[in-house]
Amino acid sequence: MTALGVGAAAVLGVLVGALVARLAARFPWPPRRSRRAGGDTAAADGESRPGPRDRGGAGRAGSVAVLTGVLFALTAWRIGLSWELPAFLFLAGAAVLLTVVDVQHRVLPNRVVLPSIAVGAVLLTVAAAGTGEWSALLRAGVAAGVLFVVFLFLALISPRSLGMGDVKLAALLGLYLGWVGWGAVVLGAAAGFIVQALLALALLAGRRIGLRAELPFGPAMLIGAAVAIGWPDLLLR
Repeated sequence: MTALGVGAAAVLGVLVGALVARLAARFPWPPRRSRRAGGDTAAADGESRPGPRDRGGAGRAGSVAVLTGVLFALTAWRIGLSWELPAFLFLAGAAVLLTVVDVQHRVLPNRVVLPSIAVGAVLLTVAAAGTGEWSALLRAGVAAGVLFVVFLFLALISPRSLGMGDVKLAALLGLYLGWVGWGAVVLGAAAGFIVQALLALALLAGRRIGLRAELPFGPAMLIGAAVAIGWPDLLLR
């Protein structure tokens, strides 16, 4: 990937990041009313775990846009100009939106996760058609199903730690990790728990949270998958 290509990806990422910030600021889309007292029920749209809604909007839209631009540039640099690049750029954009919403609202919306699985499957199918890597596509589908079942089992065992939003996100990440390889599937699934533990320790050390605090798991899953896909050596050292 040339510097021009990476730069173009960065510009695209900034535009996507600005859109993501606007979408996150308007969450839920639109607000739903409960049958009891007419209150909002945003968590009904793909609940990860209950938590207070942040009414402060999407935060600093400029920061989200810049960070998305950096993520797109890194993705383009790592994946290169290939048939797979559109699929992984799409995952990067979806990941930013899911991270912002999950951090602020403790929810991974069905309206993002489920369409992302479908779009990712289509884009990877196009990549398989262009490269002839049909075995990679089959592995991606199997890995998505495997991680969905594994995380569903974990959620049933410990519903306070994992929600159905996390289970569906596992299927999305399994799709992409499976495309890379079975090693990435195992590494990416485990990395989410490692990242979550490190984040919790850092926040505890900084006295940002208490011992009983519950952190959203979606961002850790996304970071772990990103490292497993792009820089697996960081986890294997």
